[in-house]
Amino acid sequence: MSQIEKKLEALGLQLPPAPKPVGLYKPMLIVGNLAYLSGHGPLKSDGSIMLGRVGADLDVEGGKAAAQQTALAMLATLKAGLGSLDRVVRVVKLLGLVRCTDEFGQSPLVINGCSQVFVDLWGSDLGVGVRSALGTNSLPGGMAVEVEGIFEIQ
Repeated sequence: MSQIEKKLEALGLQLPPAPKPVGLYKPMLIVGNLAYLSGHGPLKSDGSIMLGRVGADLDVEGGKAAAQQTALAMLATLKAGLGSLDRVVRVVKLLGLVRCTDEFGQSPLVINGCSQVFVDLWGSDLGVGVRSALGTNSLPGGMAVEVEGIFEIQ
């Protein structure tokens, strides 16, 4: 078991199965020492997706839980593609989308649920990259959150 997987276990977090593409894209593409991840949603271990609109069906905490689950789906893709999460050096960039009502203006707080997982695993320097967090009125299948990312790898 990798060091990062031991940290996940200590946090009580479990990776879902690595998501399969549902369109014409790759879940991960490695270019040099960077791993680019396509948009991931809040895939749970049972294969279901966390659905809802923040500000209507979900509050900020519900959105953060969906963002946390999205981070776990991203980690599952990294593990599947790299063989070990210990190959990840740092988070470079995240782009988070929150399916929300027009009035909801706290998308960064929701995406903190994703970012916090990476901080817990890699620390406040390597676990924090640059980031954008945006609200949107629609995401595929009605999922609550979608996040894409760039990670430095070795």
